[in-house]
Amino acid sequence: MPSSSASTSAAEAKPAGGGVQSLERAFDLLERMADAGGEVGLSELSASSGLPLPTIHRLMRTLVACGYVRQQPNRRYALGPRLIRLGESASRLLGTWARPFLARLVEETGETANMALLDGDEIVYVAQVPSRHAVRMFTEVGRRVLPHSTGVGKALLADHPPEEVRALLGRTGMPAATEKTLTDPDRFLDALAEVRRLGYAVDDNEQEIGVRCLAVPVPNSPTSAAISISGPTGRVSEAATEKIVPVLQDVAAQLSVALANQTPA
Repeated sequence: MPSSSASTSAAEAKPAGGGVQSLERAFDLLERMADAGGEVGLSELSASSGLPLPTIHRLMRTLVACGYVRQQPNRRYALGPRLIRLGESASRLLGTWARPFLARLVEETGETANMALLDGDEIVYVAQVPSRHAVRMFTEVGRRVLPHSTGVGKALLADHPPEEVRALLGRTGMPAATEKTLTDPDRFLDALAEVRRLGYAVDDNEQEIGVRCLAVPVPNSPTSAAISISGPTGRVSEAATEKIVPVLQDVAAQLSVALANQTPA
């Protein structure tokens, strides 16, 4: 008679929906760890996933051995360093897929177009197509900024629970990039409510004086992503906003479909 552990291993290896169940469970645990802020205990994973502790312990032991998870001195588990390389490669690919859509934004709005992701507590820019204007905005791909002073940051945080946003702001602080930057958590939460009401976010001289940015989230993106246009306040005016926002929303919807199909435009 086979041992109970062998039976469990065989059950975990049984394909589920054409896949390998143990792999599906391992990736599910990694995603749950990311959702929890990157560090969890086994009991927390068991409660959220519904898997028994012995199963989680076996999966985590394998992930630790591969470098995708590390065990902390306090016995909790944290996302491991090997995930960084995978994430960076995926971000570059995501930026490559986004470029044709950003090019359309530049063509239709005349302003620099960006794509950004929420990576932990920071915003990271993964793609840009510059405006053809002599005076234009430029944000280096790979640049990291805090979300409270950016349009893409507001767009990405708008649907997060207020307590999560407050916790993030508590970790990062709210340093002022300009005199227009929101530095009060309550005012920032009010701004996020306005994003939800309007369907888009605005950075009005908050990251850089003289620059106005409009941003929308990419719906149903596999990771939290937003696209934006930015330009001088004289060109990205209130009147221009009414014309630009529908283009942003349409391009975001098209990009969402392309990402779901996992193929470039």
